[in-house]
Amino acid sequence: QVQLVESGGGLAQTGGSLRLSCSASARTFSRVAMGWFRQAPGKERELVASIRWSGGSTYYADSVKGRFAISRDLAGNTFLQMNSLKVEDLANYFCARQPVGAARYDVWGQGTQVTFSP
Repeated sequence: QVQLVESGGGLAQTGGSLRLSCSASARTFSRVAMGWFRQAPGKERELVASIRWSGGSTYYADSVKGRFAISRDLAGNTFLQMNSLKVEDLANYFCARQPVGAARYDVWGQGTQVTFSP
């Protein structure tokens, strides 16, 4: 069973940057898309960014376009570079995988929290 583990969350400042990482316990990502989701307090979980393994085409939510960048490496890790952070980016961030042809993301990490200093 593949497991995903996020890291890189923590205390952020408005206008600052954080880099989130998602590592997989097994290298079985040849035909999957990877996504970063977030869930803010009192809000529904939303897809922030995703990347196709084949070709690397990406998707970004309007709220993060131009500020966030998703990438992956050949080892099966996925990253989310977050720049120009805003208070509204405060959330618990999750990575997840979506096999090709699947309608849903089937494996999820436990999440990493992004908070803001006053």
